[in-house]
Amino acid sequence: MMPSREEAAELVPPPDGVTWRIAGDARLFAGSGYALLLQVTHPSVGAGVTQHSNFKGDPWGRLLRTLDYTSAMVYGGPDLAWEVGRRIREMHSWIKGVRPDGTRYRALDPRPYAWVHASLAEAIVHGHRLYCGALGGDDVTSFWSEWRRMGQLVGVGKDDLPETWQGLRSYFHDMVERELGRTEAADDVLAALLSPAAPSKPWMPSVVWRVVRMPPAKATWLTTLGMLPGTLRERLGVAWRVDRELRFRMLARMIRLSAPVLPPQARSFGPHYLRWRRGASALSERGSGGGRLHPRTGARPVAPA
Repeated sequence: MMPSREEAAELVPPPDGVTWRIAGDARLFAGSGYALLLQVTHPSVGAGVTQHSNFKGDPWGRLLRTLDYTSAMVYGGPDLAWEVGRRIREMHSWIKGVRPDGTRYRALDPRPYAWVHASLAEAIVHGHRLYCGALGGDDVTSFWSEWRRMGQLVGVGKDDLPETWQGLRSYFHDMVERELGRTEAADDVLAALLSPAAPSKPWMPSVVWRVVRMPPAKATWLTTLGMLPGTLRERLGVAWRVDRELRFRMLARMIRLSAPVLPPQARSFGPHYLRWRRGASALSERGSGGGRLHPRTGARPVAPA
């Protein structure tokens, strides 16, 4: 059962909470590929992405829509989060099909639907510890409580995920060992990491993109695969040598040490992103009638579809 608009105020992360503080650090982009791989290695989620998504043709659009969703839910306030949550639920209601193993699936099946929400939380905590800095046990406990509560806004039931972070870790380990594996969508993500498509911008000719993409592509490939559990790397057919592990650890340390030179906008990226996107179609034309700007972030309603 979806919550009412009035209930949304109790479900969104509070501005003085842990989620607001840690989820908007731009250094977490280093783990964005990891979060996506966790999702699409689930056989039902992977099948849904392959059969119903345009990820292969528009990976950058997929990234922006994901950022629209997460930024709106965390930083947009209760009205925006409520609208986005209902739109997300409705958007997934028609996604269904048959997996390659013959199993029928629906995007709203509780297990894969909850896995997407949980895996993003795990990616944020794992990525923050690697690329931003240590998190205390109390911070992680509070973050998971806020994140789990926020899941109700997209229809993740109270009983669909463990109540505690320790329970979440056990659940995550079980999913990695028993359910996640190689899918067509996972292969597409790995291919996009190695050779990312150029943004559809006239000022980015393909010949220029082929040159400028190489350093960030190599770094993203390293940070993504370095975060994966070894079991999952093996299932994806990724060879992970000692030298790659060392480069990954060095890169993670460099990202952590970049904190003193980061501008404030990068340390709290979410609210700034919403203000930037409020003039884009996703945050204005596709919102519910334009909508009022959120007084704290300046965001409009968003349809991350």
